[in-house]
Amino acid sequence: MKTPIAAIDVHAHYGDYVHANALLRRFSSGTPTEVVDRARACGVAWTIVSPLAGLLPRGLGQPVLAANEAAYRDVPATPGLLQYVIVNPLQPETYDQARRMLQAPWCVGIKVHPEEHSYRISDHGDALFAFFEETGVPVKAHSGCPNSLPADFVPFANRFPRARVMLAHLGNGNGANGALDLQVRAVQAACHGNLWIDTSSARSIVPRLVEWAVDEVGAERLLFGSDTPLYHVALQRERIECAEISDPAKQLILRDNAVRLFGLQTLPASGRFA
Repeated sequence: MKTPIAAIDVHAHYGDYVHANALLRRFSSGTPTEVVDRARACGVAWTIVSPLAGLLPRGLGQPVLAANEAAYRDVPATPGLLQYVIVNPLQPETYDQARRMLQAPWCVGIKVHPEEHSYRISDHGDALFAFFEETGVPVKAHSGCPNSLPADFVPFANRFPRARVMLAHLGNGNGANGALDLQVRAVQAACHGNLWIDTSSARSIVPRLVEWAVDEVGAERLLFGSDTPLYHVALQRERIECAEISDPAKQLILRDNAVRLFGLQTLPASGRFA
């Protein structure tokens, strides 16, 4: 039975999912309105998105600036959405764009994706984490693949204690022979408590993974994410609803941790910012 929690999805996208498989492209794409409608149908009140146009296709010099500008218009026009501004260290102009956009109340965090933008976090972590500290906003970082191994974030998290980074995709270990524990071990190794994990991985359906993560790092370190429209948002929420954890832990994961981390205590009830 679904708990009456107005969930916050901290990992989502919208737009065209560029893929060679036509059906997968069709099924994994979604307009801002489609993303919100699917979220509301399963009790997700707010969804934090980054535009797929700024991430795909992989490694081909995506138009990050233009995609961010489009999201800056689309998000406040779609009640229920909040925005991540994408930052790519290979496109330094995205830093100034982020500084400007983060002044808007609907732009609540930064998105980085070492895999799609084809750089190693270990090569660009100092500049990125210094920027994270400067802005003071939460950061969503893809993790678990060769350019974004969770352990590679830890030295920077330890050097920049005011940076706050969510490692995406609990259980994703594509860069380490399918290891399930990479994100959890990174959180445990961060000496300032400034790393978190989102639950958006397809690996979340592995029995006991969510429960084990709660046992290892505490529900306070996990945030609900769906990776919609690539994944089914209702399925991802149901995984938390049906987890063998306490109701207070579900409340933290589905909503309260996001409210605290992003400072969302005063979100407009209408979902509109204008």
